[in-house]
Amino acid sequence: MPGTASRRRPAGRLSRAVPRVLPAAVPRALRTTAPRGLPAAVPWAASLYVGAVQLGAYATARLPGRQRTELLRTHSTNVDNLRAGRWQTLATSAVFVEEPLPVPYGAALLAALGTAEARWGVWRAAGVFAAGHAGASLLVYGALRRRTREGTPSATTGASPARAAGESGAEPPHPTARAIDVGASYGFNATVGALAATVPHHGARATATAGLLALGIRPVLRRGRTFTDVGHLAALVIGVALGTGMRVGTGMRAGAGMRAGAGIRTGASSHIRA
Repeated sequence: MPGTASRRRPAGRLSRAVPRVLPAAVPRALRTTAPRGLPAAVPWAASLYVGAVQLGAYATARLPGRQRTELLRTHSTNVDNLRAGRWQTLATSAVFVEEPLPVPYGAALLAALGTAEARWGVWRAAGVFAAGHAGASLLVYGALRRRTREGTPSATTGASPARAAGESGAEPPHPTARAIDVGASYGFNATVGALAATVPHHGARATATAGLLALGIRPVLRRGRTFTDVGHLAALVIGVALGTGMRVGTGMRAGAGMRAGAGIRTGASSHIRA
């Protein structure tokens, strides 16, 4: 019908004009749907991980004491396990905890991991967590392995445990060699460090990063420090380094995109003038 065609024609013009008007009128984040690889709107992976860790902790707590201890020791990133080549403990130690997470700590863990997932996407957030957990575990393992080799002089022979072990052909026993070392704290510290290093405002970023590093250094300087304190600081430093790398990389990509856009506009304007 002629009347119908005349009514549809302006709609066609409008539909073609909308894409030209939207770039200037509506922010890009409101015009597009999130493609694969971009940050997720709902941090489902963080919720799933924290919930699984908490449920596993309650299940583990119901085991008899000796069986529970052996289970946790089997999945620990201690010297005995890593020296024997049980590298799978670098992953399994992140899903076991010694006891159910306290509500404040669990909420803080969920908030940090959820924020990272919402800002960076599932895979990048998981990568920061895994790099901090595995990297700090390996650094602690290296320090403890060296400590067990050097040891301290024996009160009876005057020789170090490492020398005595070399004569007997066995590795020296050490209190930390079979220690229980499980939990999400290394990955948590790395994630918090990376979040602080990616804060957009320079002043807030410097304050947050310096404050976290100060909190991480303080336990290491005390006399009764443990290898876990060193691991927490190492994970925090790893997270800050990863966050700095992501921020610099994002800035470089944004700068390249702006330069490319400026080049396109310059070329288009020169073509129109010609």
